[in-house]
Amino acid sequence: MSTLSQLAVPFVYGLIFFLGYPSQWMLMHLEPEPLTKNELIASNVILVLIWITYTKSVFVDPGTVPKDWAEKELRDEKEGDAVAKSRKWCRKCDAAKPPRAHHCKECKRCIPKMDHHCPWTANCVSHTTFPHFLRFLFYTTIGLSILEAFLFTRLAHLWSNRDLPSYLGPSFLQLAHLFTTLIANSITLFVLGILFLRNIWCLSVNTTTIEGWEIERHKTLLRRARHFGGYLSTPDGSQIRIKRQEFPYDIGIFANIAQGMGSSNPLNWLNPFAATPSLASGLSFETNDFEDASTTWPPPDPDRSYRRRVKEEGPAFTYRDAELSKEDTLAAFRARQAEDEMRRRKPFVERMEAVRDTGGDDYEYDHMDDASEEAEDEGRKYGEGDEGEEGWRNSEGERLKDFGVDEDAEFYDEQEDHIPLSELMARRQVAAASASEGWSMSGSTY
Repeated sequence: MSTLSQLAVPFVYGLIFFLGYPSQWMLMHLEPEPLTKNELIASNVILVLIWITYTKSVFVDPGTVPKDWAEKELRDEKEGDAVAKSRKWCRKCDAAKPPRAHHCKECKRCIPKMDHHCPWTANCVSHTTFPHFLRFLFYTTIGLSILEAFLFTRLAHLWSNRDLPSYLGPSFLQLAHLFTTLIANSITLFVLGILFLRNIWCLSVNTTTIEGWEIERHKTLLRRARHFGGYLSTPDGSQIRIKRQEFPYDIGIFANIAQGMGSSNPLNWLNPFAATPSLASGLSFETNDFEDASTTWPPPDPDRSYRRRVKEEGPAFTYRDAELSKEDTLAAFRARQAEDEMRRRKPFVERMEAVRDTGGDDYEYDHMDDASEEAEDEGRKYGEGDEGEEGWRNSEGERLKDFGVDEDAEFYDEQEDHIPLSELMARRQVAAASASEGWSMSGSTY
């Protein structure tokens, strides 16, 4: 963890203290009148709620995926359940990755239903921490709005009496304190207010910040595939069918909120002492059945496809490393292995230009000029460069790494056909054992 991230949490605690307590002393000495008893009570109650919810956002564990969760999922699986299944394997954790989980580059592990890694809490906003984080945003927005109203009342009074002699007004230190508090409070309220509204929207449609990025990425791929007959090429040159896929986790507004807040009781949504959602409830999620049960989220992305080994030019057996030492030979092998697994694709703009230069013989393409202009616009807007398609940015200029996601683990998490053989055999044994138990129980009923 960097020094800057280590200072983030103490800075936020200091900002809460600065905006919460010295401002009360200042407002008690400024005209037109000091704060009333009820205003002081309301301000301090909100301040206590902010302290509690922020502390929970910082110190509640974002969750760790159990190593044996996939086996338990197979044992508990029932036919007809509309529940998302895992199709991913995280090589860095060496474990199956649950639906909606992502590998956090800061926490160094897969986080269940990861929303993003928040630098201001030095913690992941996840299935277990999201309710505390949203309550913190809610109470902070209320508290900052109340303080903003108090400050503007005093500022309006000062403006209306600006013609009076200075000795009848506040001192220079009081004025400096007033304007410093006003600037800090206004900026913080603006930023947190927008963040709160965005999270409310995400909660109502049951999407995380990362999934919002994935939805926009999917729309971009659909738009590109339209010009190539519905197909896009993978790093090894094969074709993937890109078709529209609905987001599977939007199950209705109330159900979405109940799932995100960990309770169907509206009183618990605002309760700062509400229980943290269980980790088990963040390993599988109900789906809306708009898509076939075999589909997964995120939708297929050619740039996330695992590169197959291709035939190299030259003789079948070579001695290219014969002159190297044992350590250098191993290093060269690992470099070739990494290059084979994580080949960076050219940006879409360059690939479009290559197709146009060759006449586009491999594609059924009727709108080359329009698509090329669109690709160039996207390349300039989203900053695609030498990093390839992994460097794609959404409309706000964000990459997955900006949310704390480990991009190497995310883009090259292995699909079901690359899960280790030992893991597949273990799953088959669990499924067979579950099936035999089911037969024995059904036979005992006769």
